[in-house]
Amino acid sequence: MSASSLVAESVWKDIESTRSGPFLVVNPESQSSLLTYEMLIFVLFVLFKCQIVQLNWKGTVSADQLSILHFLFGKNLERASRIVDQRGVKRISGEPSGRSIFQVMGESRKKEEYFCFPEHYCACYSFFYDIVNRGEQLCCKHQLAARLAASVGACIDVNVSDEQLALMLSKL
Repeated sequence: MSASSLVAESVWKDIESTRSGPFLVVNPESQSSLLTYEMLIFVLFVLFKCQIVQLNWKGTVSADQLSILHFLFGKNLERASRIVDQRGVKRISGEPSGRSIFQVMGESRKKEEYFCFPEHYCACYSFFYDIVNRGEQLCCKHQLAARLAASVGACIDVNVSDEQLALMLSKL
């Protein structure tokens, strides 16, 4: 495991351990935003630095954790945060085994959804091109969104039978 991956893993574990406490409620349905997403990330970063807000997730992300994750993942963190904020991450769990896979929506106009295992695999083109072939990134935005949503408790949980889960996995 690379040093970057070890640092990221440590930050994820810290975030997962903070799943309680107050949080800021933001209406994701509102269409009246005048800020670009990049401006919003900057504003959130400044507010985190000043310890003024926490995200609309069950867990919290400290300013230091946000800085480290942004350093490691850059634009993919911003894109993943957007997906999580739009409630675009489903954790599909098989019963009774408890095995699970994530289904993460894309950002394209098609609104495609990709199955992924946050630490190992994503069905998107970027995973194969940027991660597997070129080795330029640690993970794609869908893996990052799944990991972020799971860490802060922002997944939409869907329970299916083990047979249904096996059928979904057979189509990968």
